[in-house]
Amino acid sequence: MDRDCLAAMLTDDERAAFERDGYLIVPDALSPAVVSRLASLLDVMAVERVAETEEDGRLHLRDFLLRDPAFMDLLDWPATFPKIWAMLGWHIQLYISHADITPPVAPAAEPERLGWHQDSGRVNLELETDPRPRLSVKIGYFLTDTTTPGCGNLWVLPGSHLFNAIDYPDDEIANPVGAIPVCVPPGTAVFFDRRVWHSRSPNTSGQTRKAIFYGYSYRWLRPRDNLRIEDYPAVTDPVRRQLLGAVHDGHGYSSPLPEDVPLKGWLVDALGEDAVAP
Repeated sequence: MDRDCLAAMLTDDERAAFERDGYLIVPDALSPAVVSRLASLLDVMAVERVAETEEDGRLHLRDFLLRDPAFMDLLDWPATFPKIWAMLGWHIQLYISHADITPPVAPAAEPERLGWHQDSGRVNLELETDPRPRLSVKIGYFLTDTTTPGCGNLWVLPGSHLFNAIDYPDDEIANPVGAIPVCVPPGTAVFFDRRVWHSRSPNTSGQTRKAIFYGYSYRWLRPRDNLRIEDYPAVTDPVRRQLLGAVHDGHGYSSPLPEDVPLKGWLVDALGEDAVAP
């Protein structure tokens, strides 16, 4: 990694906002040229993997990092990755990635409540603390205009990452009080704590919504992607190999050797030992 990326480290204000709200919006994380390149790649994948289309027309594509170097570059993107290590520390991996292609649909005849949830599935049933631990953070890179509601926006309930359950209005239609759509232009990155209650929403805008999500977790959490480090023989960068799951043996996921976590060594060299958590 180039040390110029240190300019994108989490600021005090950004940290305070993320801890308060459970999500953080970072404008202009991707240049227009990168947005165009990634959107074109998603168009090609939509044709290649049309058999994976869901009933509502959406494509939820996983295991695509090998499709093009542009996807691999997002793994440690200089405008965003420094904020991830500031949120989670150096003992991290990519545990999930998915590209979502959401075509427009007709407005529903009757209003419906969105599908509110926290990420990580059974983690939310089997961990006992209140609130449950953060464990992971996801970045959504938005490639199309979602500056107004109705564009297939991500919806969030700010501050809900501190609660294991949320209240719903009694009408079984309305969304939780305080819920908002995330309205952002192309090129924006949205970070969100896996615990923040959130939902996708219908796209009635007339244009297809395209977004790519990368989720980072601690290395001892089992990845949800199917690809493993053996599937990436061409990747030689040490930090990228860490993020893709490289390890000297199974113990290295919970008791890592220095060669298992080159990100820590890089941070120590760049910032000094006192600035890096043990």
